[in-house]
Amino acid sequence: MVKKAVIIIYITLIALMGIATFVEKYKGADFVGDVIYGSWWFSALWALGVATGIVYFVKQKIHKAYVVCLHLSFVVILLGALATHLFSVKGVIALREGQSSGIYVNEAGQPQELPFNITLKKFRVTYHEGTSAPEDYISELVINEGKDRREATVSMNKIYQHSTMRLYQKSYDEDMHGSTLLINSDPLGIPLTYMGYALLFISLIWMLVDKNGTYRKLLRSNISQRILLLGLFLAPCFSTYAQHALPRASADKFGELFIVYNYFFTFARDFTKKLYGKPSYKGYSACQVLTGFMFWSKDWMSQPIMKIKGREVRSRFKLDKYVSPMRFFNSEGYILGPYLQMNTNDKFYEQVMDVDDKLMLIMAVQHMEPLEMFPYTYSNGEVKWFSPVAEKPTEMQEEQHKYIQNIIPLLGDYAVKGDNRSVDEILTKMRKYQMHYGAKSLPHPSQVWAERVYNKIPFATILFMANLTLALLSVFFLFRRRIYNIFAVLMTLSFAALTSCLLLRWIISGTIPMNNGYETTLVMAWLILLVALLLFRRLRIMVTFGLLTSGFMLLVSHIGQMNPAITHRMPVLNSPLLSIHVSIIMMAYALLSLTFITSITYFLTFKIKRLKDLPTHLTWLNGIFLYPAMTFLGIGIFVGAIWANVSWGTYWGWDPKEVWALITFMVYAAVLHQNSLPLFKNPLWYHLYIALAFFTVIMTYFGVNYFLGGMHSYA
Repeated sequence: MVKKAVIIIYITLIALMGIATFVEKYKGADFVGDVIYGSWWFSALWALGVATGIVYFVKQKIHKAYVVCLHLSFVVILLGALATHLFSVKGVIALREGQSSGIYVNEAGQPQELPFNITLKKFRVTYHEGTSAPEDYISELVINEGKDRREATVSMNKIYQHSTMRLYQKSYDEDMHGSTLLINSDPLGIPLTYMGYALLFISLIWMLVDKNGTYRKLLRSNISQRILLLGLFLAPCFSTYAQHALPRASADKFGELFIVYNYFFTFARDFTKKLYGKPSYKGYSACQVLTGFMFWSKDWMSQPIMKIKGREVRSRFKLDKYVSPMRFFNSEGYILGPYLQMNTNDKFYEQVMDVDDKLMLIMAVQHMEPLEMFPYTYSNGEVKWFSPVAEKPTEMQEEQHKYIQNIIPLLGDYAVKGDNRSVDEILTKMRKYQMHYGAKSLPHPSQVWAERVYNKIPFATILFMANLTLALLSVFFLFRRRIYNIFAVLMTLSFAALTSCLLLRWIISGTIPMNNGYETTLVMAWLILLVALLLFRRLRIMVTFGLLTSGFMLLVSHIGQMNPAITHRMPVLNSPLLSIHVSIIMMAYALLSLTFITSITYFLTFKIKRLKDLPTHLTWLNGIFLYPAMTFLGIGIFVGAIWANVSWGTYWGWDPKEVWALITFMVYAAVLHQNSLPLFKNPLWYHLYIALAFFTVIMTYFGVNYFLGGMHSYA
């Protein structure tokens, strides 16, 4: 009876959390926060689950220390969450420079007194060198409590604690002379929660290393592997077309100029990919396409270069898959205009906004707004880059002002006339101008070299085709060890190439390449290959697994509508905890993807008589991946919670990504309880469950980013 109650409550909690994320999309975070996550009955359901779980656990008379500690950690974490819910104090305080306040507004909107006064000495924003991209938001404070006076600094990822009160940077006033701080006091909940996290981390690692544990018993099994898998091959198509553009040599020279986007070529490549879906257009390079829109606007506006992905938009306006930008303008004006005010959440509106975004980018390029190519050094030494149409500082000399304003239009005149020699001369002078006035804001030579190399080699495209093809071919040589070992060597080369790709992106951006979905997918592929390389000597089949799964990940990065642009991180992302969190989570997802592949392979082969031992081997291999995956996933989730607590003052915000990560953990955790759930001792049900469970990973990684939204979809 108790066991049934635990199962019912467990399933109910998972279902409720999943439903809540969809309700949030249409009703908003405040609604689900009040009606579901913050309700008394939701807390009571968790409490009932803990109580029945403890009773069942005691009845089972489990004595393994790591198992006891692991389950105890969740009890402590939930107790900490309850303490935070009941006793924590949260609010905001708005300050203006030079003014003091001892009053904050709590979550209910009521003013409350602080035990001290806060004075905002100064608020400032620091920027990435030579750009207008914020690097950090900083509030310089003075804390007065009686005769005690202390100076303090609060910025993104840097909190200040006074007594039990913690201050976080939340937002700032538009005039840059005011700051809003988050107030948080949780002296009971945070220590309890962190104690639970520590116990969880220790228990998960203990689960892997305990010599009498289930995982070590799996590792001691001496099993040889055989497998049969399906492959995938994709070949791109190319065509050519003639149109007004700069000669390739002049366009390439233009591409070597610097822009706030790093290289002009990088901006041109991403511009072309955003419009057309590929980094070139019918034989024209990205730089030829971009300069074509700059100097031969009328001709290029008539070219079918815009890829329209949305079926609803294509159907409504009777569009082909590729149309010209001019297709959206007629005698009555901009045909999308009336639809931009709809502000609905349906697919049609989202597709209209996507098309409008592309058209606005074209308009901006034609007006030279994004072309921040001209550095200027202020008297205080600060360097800022300007576009020809940007408002210039009053201290700038008239001659320099006119140069910035007129040089690109002059370049366009020569280009249209076909005077390519003058075009090249101007480009040479523009390069010298940038080198002279750019000073320390210019990229380091190593970044310049890295970006040149990176832009020349389409790593993801080459590697996804290579890895999937090699995976398919390797199947035919599974039983010929010497030939099969060649694929291991080729996989090593693929790993080296992907490592080079990630290192180049790291050098270019100056940060670990985990800024967005594109980069994290590359990291997942890298981690899969790493796992395969570490295990293939013991598990020969890992070569096929590694090539196939990494190939699929690289395929996703190639066609999954991800943005490969290299940009500066948001200030809140400049935390070492983020890198740790994302790295660990990506390793977990990589391993879970391997469990999915093994389960699919089970269903493809379990009726083949000559492979009668394979189902047992696959079940064993699945467990080899599943246990460390759960360890990484558990640690990754709660390292992320610590990062959130440091950055936002709350370690759990019920954001859709957080919720689905927890759902994924809970869904996969069930299959580890085979003594309580003997159904999973049957390989057929085990692999069916594992295969279906992978949809929670897909929902966590892709569904949240591209459907549900939330704070975690900014990347």
